[in-house]
Amino acid sequence: MSAVWQVQEAKNRFSEMIEQALSLGPQVITRHGRPVVRVVAANAAADPSIAPAQSAIQADGFTQYLLGMPRADDFQLPVRRSRKHPIALGS
Repeated sequence: MSAVWQVQEAKNRFSEMIEQALSLGPQVITRHGRPVVRVVAANAAADPSIAPAQSAIQADGFTQYLLGMPRADDFQLPVRRSRKHPIALGS
């Protein structure tokens, strides 16, 4: 069960928000009525008893988006060739 917090309320009751993230699941912080941040327990994915039935990683599509991106293991920058003639600076 996600709770929704306004920024000022989240600042004033930060410890309580953390406890709820640990016990109830992700907490959403809003600014001007729009969701801007989600607070998720760091061990939510490792320990399913902490998070609700659906783990935080499955609940937010951002993690899945990052994991689905192409890998750049073999990426190499092209070799930049130097100029044939030196550039005269301030003669």
